[in-house]
Amino acid sequence: MADTTGSGERQGETITLYEAIGGDAGVRALTHRFYELMDTLPEAARCRAIHPPDLSGSEEKFYEYLTGWLGGPPLYTDKRGHPMLRRRHFAATIGPAERDEWLLCFGRALEETVPSEGLRAIILEPVTRLAHHMQNQE
Repeated sequence: MADTTGSGERQGETITLYEAIGGDAGVRALTHRFYELMDTLPEAARCRAIHPPDLSGSEEKFYEYLTGWLGGPPLYTDKRGHPMLRRRHFAATIGPAERDEWLLCFGRALEETVPSEGLRAIILEPVTRLAHHMQNQE
């Protein structure tokens, strides 16, 4: 059984964040809720506007990326190669508002789908750094 305190250990055995949040089902729930929030929250309208009308492709890519990033199977890189996230997102105008709205959706989805506060903190800190890195407009 996974330790949900955020220590990443199971009876002395280190586990991945992927395992700690529930494996495939956990990542699916997180990414699905993230895109639901982005699609429905009025306070995420600018972030939503830089995405395609149909979010299913974006959701699948994010699920694949997050699976590998959290220590699960390297689905994204196996299918699409190196993520090159900043380069792939450079066509989108990502300013402070879009970045913050994306983080709002991710933070809420994380809070709703990952019960452990410790795990949420471990995941959110580097995701926040990445979101700031993705910003390409002032």
